[in-house]
Amino acid sequence: MEEEMAVKVFDLEMPGAERSFLAECEALRSIQHRNLLPIRTVCSAVDNRGGMFKALLYEFMPNGSLDTWLHPRAAPAAGEKAPKRLGFSQRVNIIVNVADVLDYLHHECGRPTVHCDLKPSNILLDDDLNALLGDFGIARFYADSKSAPSPAVDPTSSVGVLAPARKDSSLKLERPAGYSTAARHAGSMCGT
Repeated sequence: MEEEMAVKVFDLEMPGAERSFLAECEALRSIQHRNLLPIRTVCSAVDNRGGMFKALLYEFMPNGSLDTWLHPRAAPAAGEKAPKRLGFSQRVNIIVNVADVLDYLHHECGRPTVHCDLKPSNILLDDDLNALLGDFGIARFYADSKSAPSPAVDPTSSVGVLAPARKDSSLKLERPAGYSTAARHAGSMCGT
């Protein structure tokens, strides 16, 4: 039986591509969760012109990314089906899947991991519309669950929605990173 695969090829001409490849390999080599995109194999070789080639092979997700469901690109052509829409219960299930995998990454996987790039295009949907988190290219790792983050790790610094405490220093939130996650989930519920 043939299995469909998705291939992520790294453009090693881009600054940070090598670091992104290594971070993704590091993140996915020792952690397993039902809502993490399963990696099948890694390819790191020299191509026929003597250049480096790096790629990751993943299980293919037939329903694409959450982004394509929330933001269909174009109106259907004549004779094509209208874009699929997610129902309320499907959206809630996706949010629960993402929250579950984030809780696992932050608290249960042995080496706390901060994804740093949570967005609808990095949430893929399987046959049953279960959400799987992918793209760990800019993930950051804590040494262990009891250690303080290294100076390079600031889970609130990723581009996206900032908590009011980050914009106005007079406000203080206990967990400002959760504000961004909650705002993204609200966007998933509303389709924004």
